[in-house]
Amino acid sequence: MSDFGDQVFSLIPFALILFVGIFVQSAAGFAAGLLIVPALLWCGYSIPEAQVSLLVATIPQNLGGVWSLRDSVCWTKVSAPGLARIAFLPLGIFVLRQFESFSVVTIRQIVGGIVLALTIATIVFHPKPREKIHVGWAFLAFPISGFLQGLVGMGGPAMVFWVQAHDWDTRQTRAFLFSMYLISMFPALGLLYYCYGEVVVHSGIVAACTTPLLLIATYLGLRFGNWLGRKRLRWITIALLLAIGFAGLAAPWMVPRTN
Repeated sequence: MSDFGDQVFSLIPFALILFVGIFVQSAAGFAAGLLIVPALLWCGYSIPEAQVSLLVATIPQNLGGVWSLRDSVCWTKVSAPGLARIAFLPLGIFVLRQFESFSVVTIRQIVGGIVLALTIATIVFHPKPREKIHVGWAFLAFPISGFLQGLVGMGGPAMVFWVQAHDWDTRQTRAFLFSMYLISMFPALGLLYYCYGEVVVHSGIVAACTTPLLLIATYLGLRFGNWLGRKRLRWITIALLLAIGFAGLAAPWMVPRTN
């Protein structure tokens, strides 16, 4: 019983990180991957374990989002971008496998640098909404999104930038993003399982067990976002992401170097 209690207690940080990530995603509309993946790394999980945890944790949110916005989903608009995103998932996972020879501290630095770069891009990049944009931007955004999703589970920002460049209403924007996440979610899980096997199964199962808690996080996040306001919450989230990014870069000076 004591061992069981210790195991349950050790999962509290894991569940708390998922809760906070989904809460912020629901409230601010972004940042689940940027928060969850680096936070789980600091708790001793690997990038593949963190990715699987993130993907499983967001299944209910994305399924619910697509269903509730099904009248606004245009499958002809999401099919080609979705396939482009899926096509570059293997490349991201291939590069991720090259990280296996790196130390934990080095991996934290890499992830911290990616979080920092994506957060700064979110701050400075504000595309002007238009009815149509050049098709070349799609050939840039969705392969990058797929690659980053396979590499560190952070493929959302590239898609968000592309969507922001369109003069779509809120329902169209949310429907497109939910659909894109859902299209690539199960291929990503399958590829991660194929490449890493049983290593990622445990974290995926535990993430699935937290689903009731994450549904509460979604509900509370939506209410909190409406109360505080998306703009103010966005800047609070950005400040948190900047802190996480800098912490990753400073990892060699914050913890003893381990292999």
